[in-house]
Amino acid sequence: MDPATPPRHPAPDHRAELRRAYATGELAELPVFAGGFINFGFWRGVPLDGPLSAEDRVASQAALYDLVLDALSPTGRSTLEVGCGQGVGTLRVLLRSPSRCAGVDQEPEQVERARAAAPEGEFAVGSAGALPFGDGEFERLLSVEAAQHFDDLGAFAREAARVLSPGGRLAVATFFAADASAAPELSRLLATFASGLDLPHPIGGFLDRLREAGFGDVAATSVGGHVWRGLDRWLELGPAPERWDRNWLVAAERGLLDYHLVTATKPAGSGA
Repeated sequence: MDPATPPRHPAPDHRAELRRAYATGELAELPVFAGGFINFGFWRGVPLDGPLSAEDRVASQAALYDLVLDALSPTGRSTLEVGCGQGVGTLRVLLRSPSRCAGVDQEPEQVERARAAAPEGEFAVGSAGALPFGDGEFERLLSVEAAQHFDDLGAFAREAARVLSPGGRLAVATFFAADASAAPELSRLLATFASGLDLPHPIGGFLDRLREAGFGDVAATSVGGHVWRGLDRWLELGPAPERWDRNWLVAAERGLLDYHLVTATKPAGSGA
């Protein structure tokens, strides 16, 4: 089999794939990630024409969190991260000193790791479509490279609106499909779509769901120019440069998907 072609999979089982990927904690140990963040990284300012170090890789992932937090600035007195993983990103949030920082993740094992990594945080098991928090508890909500796993972006948008206080802000960063027609080709190119781990949510549909949930100032900014080439260069320098995951850049160049920073605001006059 061509190593650049993703392996064939049986019918996708999204929940099983999430368990396989995240429950063991092994994903964060892979060289492609390093440092525990588990994101593709934001490589602006990192020279890509020479060698890259593990420190460069970790810095790119921290920079993606900083990009999201800058979009939420000022961070606010209470912040919720949806899809907190092992809590490394929550530590990044805490550097900006909110009085309360909470995280939620669907995998209990990840929540336990987060509690160990960031004891100053507050962590709970829960899904993006049923957040275990009360109405209006938070001023800010973020999610970094997790929304591609959410089963129902409409449910997430409604829950985000519910737990945010009036005037609260949301920032989501991850990769989205260009439109619904991209799904078959994404599954052919990329094993995580073929297996059902990642879901090809169209960017336009997510923006519509946010507006339907009552958010205003809904905007999506493409940041793929500082994601795809850096990620591809890191993969190129890795132990298996001909693997299927080099197709992330291929898919982006074909216009099948892109990496976006999505922001929205809950109107100040709305109820909790």
